[in-house]
Amino acid sequence: MSSEPSVRGQLLVISAPSGAGKTTLARRFVSFTPGARFSISATTRPPRGAERDGVDYHFLSPDGFAARVAAGDFAEWAEVHGRRYGTLRSTVEEALRDGTVAVFDIDVQGGAQILDRWPADAVSVLVVPPSPAELERRLRGRSTESDAAIRMRLAAARTEVARAASRYAYLVVNDRVDEALARLVAISRSARVGGAGADGDPAAPIARACRMDRADLSAWIP
Repeated sequence: MSSEPSVRGQLLVISAPSGAGKTTLARRFVSFTPGARFSISATTRPPRGAERDGVDYHFLSPDGFAARVAAGDFAEWAEVHGRRYGTLRSTVEEALRDGTVAVFDIDVQGGAQILDRWPADAVSVLVVPPSPAELERRLRGRSTESDAAIRMRLAAARTEVARAASRYAYLVVNDRVDEALARLVAISRSARVGGAGADGDPAAPIARACRMDRADLSAWIP
């Protein structure tokens, strides 16, 4: 008797500008969804605060990271602000084999690599605040960065949104976290049971309403 899962795993790629709340949303999704788990990224940056190796990140030296790139161990990787970040291929293979949902909290550059390599298994979601003005309010509310740093983040946010608009399948506006979570759950569920147009699936109408539409990003993309 076969022990293979009846449903193939899903690669749920979630990207967003810094300050959009995607990490909070992703964590709530994992807590809410049985069997879902985070993809733990590898990085060359040092641990911060109470971060633990193998829990928050796989912390690698620059040489160790380069060796694993050369060995083909990464599903995707990129250099961000002088540090390298990447997703181990084993994370993807385990999720697809075990029939689970692997949640990727990564930037659009990394998400595009996942989409290119596993187009039939990846579900891509861009998360944005209601407006650029709201993103600026959130960033300033942290009181942790200078005006110059905030301006850089806002410019980077517009670039990130523009890149995702041409590649990602779904858009979730994170105004209220509970509502955004409901939309994310519907997108994941609908994709697993046959797509956003599956007849009889109660998640389908919600997922269809979240299909990427550049018109909904007019405030972000000139």
